[in-house]
Amino acid sequence: MTDCGCAKAKKDLEEYLHNELCRSDAADIREHLESCADCAQEHNVGIVLTETVRRACSESAPEDLRVQVLAKLRAIQSTH
Repeated sequence: MTDCGCAKAKKDLEEYLHNELCRSDAADIREHLESCADCAQEHNVGIVLTETVRRACSESAPEDLRVQVLAKLRAIQSTH
């Protein structure tokens, strides 16, 4: 393994966060994150954002709001 440097780490960080890199590239990024506070901080921000989006996507609207929105959509569709 070799430290890949900040440019490569930042370029590939999104794929690293989603486990989309090959083993050797992921190992290089992991090694770099262990020794670079700036990139490690950016990685932590990515983790927080990813988890926030994941939680937001799993929530659903209250049933009464869903009914209201569907009724409004049907009303709009019936006039077109």
